[in-house]
Amino acid sequence: MVVHVGLDLSRRRVDVCVLSDRGEVVGEFPAPVDGEGLFGLSRRVGVFGQEVRGVVESMNGARFVHDELSERYGWEVLVADAHRVKGLAPLACKTDKVDARVLAELSFRDLVPAIWLPSPELRQERERARFRLYLVKHRTSLKNRIHATLIAFGHQRQMSDLFGASGRRLLAGLDIPQPWRSHLDASLVMIDDLERQIADIARELQRQGAEHRYVPLLLTVPGIGWVLAYTIAAEIGDITRFRTPTQLVGYTGLCPRVKQSGQSDLRGPLSKHGPRYLRWALIEAAQHAASSPFYRERYQTTKRRLGKQRGAKVAQIDLARQLTEAIWHMLTRNQPFAPAGARKRLAA
Repeated sequence: MVVHVGLDLSRRRVDVCVLSDRGEVVGEFPAPVDGEGLFGLSRRVGVFGQEVRGVVESMNGARFVHDELSERYGWEVLVADAHRVKGLAPLACKTDKVDARVLAELSFRDLVPAIWLPSPELRQERERARFRLYLVKHRTSLKNRIHATLIAFGHQRQMSDLFGASGRRLLAGLDIPQPWRSHLDASLVMIDDLERQIADIARELQRQGAEHRYVPLLLTVPGIGWVLAYTIAAEIGDITRFRTPTQLVGYTGLCPRVKQSGQSDLRGPLSKHGPRYLRWALIEAAQHAASSPFYRERYQTTKRRLGKQRGAKVAQIDLARQLTEAIWHMLTRNQPFAPAGARKRLAA
């Protein structure tokens, strides 16, 4: 006997729909989305005296709801893939109340497209790598702002490193009016601070990666260094959850969308499902691996075939997929990278 609870999460509250073991609606109400609110929710559902299965869509905050209800109050909580829920239950009328009812119905009919949840340790690994990327993007934004300021006042300079020692001396001597001058100086201070933080995180990643079971193997792949190896390992998690290399490629979102009907087979843009940080790391690795003797010929052939306008980008994505397949074989077999033609062929 199981009570099924649909939880539609928003920023300030969670809308709740409770179905009995016979599929009848026995409760609908909102609750605050904090520890006290979830405690009250568990008390209201606990009056039925039955086991509880809750379903919440994957979004920011869903992990908190999952942990609170499952670890504190003994619920079985599933986190549903939001995209697949929309495919299973397209709605003509979409409100928070209706969404909660849909999630409860999916639980009642055992149709919940549940996603895999990383362990707390794996979430910590992902946060380290993702925060470093966030800081790098912020640093790049500040540098681009400085370049834009120089162009605005006719101070374009061709330098290998505008933010190195000689570049800093050049920037200090430029005649730039206020308030742009002070904004440029403040941007340089923030860039220096970000550089220190990024370097600290990179050292931490290297230290943590030395003890990771996947990172030493990933470092043998062309184009993958410490940061990319740690990021890829953290985003993949447990390789055994992917039964084939095709499943891993699909998880990265680097495969095109496919629409098939009869004799028609249409390929669209990349699906971009799965973690965007993993896609970023694989594309970065592909850009470096394009000059490797193992992949240079394939990259150049694809690039020439598709022309200058889109050849390089498509060739990088193709190479990223090849690296993903090679990584699946490596991590599954616990063996380092082996180029095509090696005695034990691991790479595609």
